[in-house]
Amino acid sequence: MSYQHIKEHISTNLRKSDDINIKEEIGKTKDAIKGVGLEMFARIIGVDNLHNLTSADWQRMQIELETQFNVKMEQGILIKGNNQQNRDTTWWTGEVQKKSESYYWDRYIEYLRGSLPPEVVKTIDDDTNIIVNNIENPAVNQFDRRGMVVGHVQSGKTGNYVGLICKAADAGYKFIVVIAGGMINLRKQTQERLNEGFIGTDAGKQVGVGKGNAQKDKEPKSLTTKEKDFDKQDTDRNIQGTNFENIIVPIVLVIKKNTHSLKNVIDWLDKQYPNKVEGHAMLMIDDESDYASIDTSKPENEPTAINRGLRKIIAKFNKSSYVAYTATPYANIFIDHETEHDQYEEDLFPRDFIYALNAPDNYFGAREIFLDVERKYLVSVNDHKDVIPATHKKDWELPSIPKSLYEAMRVFLLNISIRHLRGQGDKHNSMLVHATRFTNVHKKLAFHVRQYLEIIRKDINVYGKLPNANQQSSLIRDLEGTLDLRYKNLEFSWQDVLLSMCNIVGTIDYREVHQDSGAPLEYRKNITTNAIVVGGTSLSRGYTLEGLSVSYFLRKTVFYDTLMQMGRWFGYRDGYQDLCRIYMPEIMIDNFGYIIEATEDLVDDLKKIRDEEMTPKDFGLAVRQHPDSALQVTARNKQRSARDMYFDMKLDGHSKETSYLSSNLDKRSKNIGAIKNIVKRISKEKIPESKGKRYLWRDVNKEQITNFLNEFEVISLDPFGLKTRMPIDFIKKYTEEQNTDWDVALYSGEGDEYQFFDKVVINKELRKVQDKGDHYEIYNRQVSSGSAESIVLTSEQQKELGSKRKEIRVAMEKPLLMLHILQAKVDIELSELAAFGISFPGGIKSSGRTVKVKINSVYMQKILQDQEDGADDY
Repeated sequence: MSYQHIKEHISTNLRKSDDINIKEEIGKTKDAIKGVGLEMFARIIGVDNLHNLTSADWQRMQIELETQFNVKMEQGILIKGNNQQNRDTTWWTGEVQKKSESYYWDRYIEYLRGSLPPEVVKTIDDDTNIIVNNIENPAVNQFDRRGMVVGHVQSGKTGNYVGLICKAADAGYKFIVVIAGGMINLRKQTQERLNEGFIGTDAGKQVGVGKGNAQKDKEPKSLTTKEKDFDKQDTDRNIQGTNFENIIVPIVLVIKKNTHSLKNVIDWLDKQYPNKVEGHAMLMIDDESDYASIDTSKPENEPTAINRGLRKIIAKFNKSSYVAYTATPYANIFIDHETEHDQYEEDLFPRDFIYALNAPDNYFGAREIFLDVERKYLVSVNDHKDVIPATHKKDWELPSIPKSLYEAMRVFLLNISIRHLRGQGDKHNSMLVHATRFTNVHKKLAFHVRQYLEIIRKDINVYGKLPNANQQSSLIRDLEGTLDLRYKNLEFSWQDVLLSMCNIVGTIDYREVHQDSGAPLEYRKNITTNAIVVGGTSLSRGYTLEGLSVSYFLRKTVFYDTLMQMGRWFGYRDGYQDLCRIYMPEIMIDNFGYIIEATEDLVDDLKKIRDEEMTPKDFGLAVRQHPDSALQVTARNKQRSARDMYFDMKLDGHSKETSYLSSNLDKRSKNIGAIKNIVKRISKEKIPESKGKRYLWRDVNKEQITNFLNEFEVISLDPFGLKTRMPIDFIKKYTEEQNTDWDVALYSGEGDEYQFFDKVVINKELRKVQDKGDHYEIYNRQVSSGSAESIVLTSEQQKELGSKRKEIRVAMEKPLLMLHILQAKVDIELSELAAFGISFPGGIKSSGRTVKVKINSVYMQKILQDQEDGADDY
């Protein structure tokens, strides 16, 4: 604990300093300890005792403090609707903020400074200023604003909207409603965050911003508590006739996202105000807004119950601002912006603004985990299929658990032990086990987890401190073997780790989190929690598992939003990121890789929309027609009928490649032949431009492309290319409908020489290829390298555009067929593989050219069946 106490003392001093110099502050602390002695220094900083730190401790502390205090966070991206572009969106920063006392925000920013790096606090201030500017001044007579804030999973969205609430309250918003997730634990966690960041009290005790010189007469009136959701009878008793007219502080409530809670609020408002609330502004924060808030009914029918409830509350106020918060905006964007109901008015489309938050650069996100070439955080699971198959019934027996889960539990015990050695013994530690959606199976899984934990605990207690512990216990040998396997270059010896484990093994517990679980999972400030958490959907949305270092994840779904929300491992892992491990099947690792590519593409689109002063409606259209997300929301909003369905996809500005290739020898030969044939045919018609060892044929008739696409056998896992990244049905339709010539390029690499004929000679391109059994997969799903499309540019264009592939596509006049002969390396040895890609000209502003393709009902039913695996636990 000495390490942590001294580090916290230095951190406190650094936060108070305008000029942060970590090395200098550490030097001052060393001098102080040397000057007054360790015992007196302990009294000065308010702890019982301290022991001397080693030079390695001081060195590690400097690295950790530099990581903590040198964190940067860029301001977010704003796009505004047509009407919003003509409104005053500087009302807060331009005038009202200067006149406001800023009581709630001032408390909150001081609270943030106690735990966040200075640059991050500054960006939260800037981001929330922009968002407040884009809701509405509560002094305006009548308004109805709709917006959406998009952040990364577990990146700090709650911290942002607590800041928004503080500034809205300072501006004069009187009624603040936070719609938390659909689970009790999430509502409770959200209430706790509001108590600490805005309200300042919890069950009568001062917490968070309330500590110190809080003004009792300005304490917000919360109509909910950590233990109780909104109840109109309790509220009537507690506030005894208080309403918006006779109370001067903001009224706030945090409610669960279900029909009962929403109805309670509506009934209470109706009782207080039979007609509309005229003079008081309401701010509604819809947390995890892609969950349950979306109206999936047919336009001619009543809106779904939760969507209807949200719209009724908004319609009750003459002055309202609705802000949706989400990490997965696919569903929100697809709300029909023109849908209106006589009673419930407009749907929840963010017509006025979308604001995309950036994550701090110490955020442990999807790219760092799933696109890391070394895959140091990932452990592929392949031993679960007979024990916990991907598809199983709720009465599945589960006689045992996979060996990989036993290993994951051992890793968790090792992590806690190592964190103690690193001076992080007072920090919470969590392990997530998410392997089923059925409560009955959760219970059986938890039984096996508890049983193994008890066996380990017993062996550590009996043999852990003996000099020959490994000889006495096979479990202790397994622990050492796991340490050697999963952690290279660890700064501690096995004996150090084992002795540390002897001290902590008794603190490790397990928790079930589902609809029938008894003891709640709680993280208290003064008691360290070390828990293996077994759960499903209850842990999938918004809930924070503190100190999460090991995840064991078997759930499957093809939907981006469901998959990303299940990823509780994203977030901040300062001081122990190197210990984090995620166990999951290879197919899920691949799926997360796809999501990253699609999501980053959409963020790029958002930046372009901002630069072009386009609107949320334009972004919605871009997402709806994006090749990697066209299916994602469309299928979600369809009824489970047996009808065939039509889908629109916009290929303009995108590049698609055959990153999945057939492993069948005959098909591989056929595809080599397809490339030879098109090169031979077009060379008879046109002389290629030679660009080093690359070749380019310009203005090729589209019939040649059609013939090639029909000859080349693309692996047909699905017509959308959800897995293969090659939506071949849509591409064939595009080729058929677009009356344009093509360019064709043949690429060369560093492999063996390959001769088509005398005038066309290339070298094969070296690629890492993974053998997946029924097919081969190009590593990282990228066939081409560098800026492959630049081959079509003039020298002047190359100077201007460089290697920016998206900008090159905007400049392109024709689609480009890219041909590749690959030479496989590393995982398998193949002398040649044929692959191709197509780059489509255009960009976000390209009009028209969408491709409509009919998808048969059999495929749709399979997709919808996969969707059901994201359902609630039962």
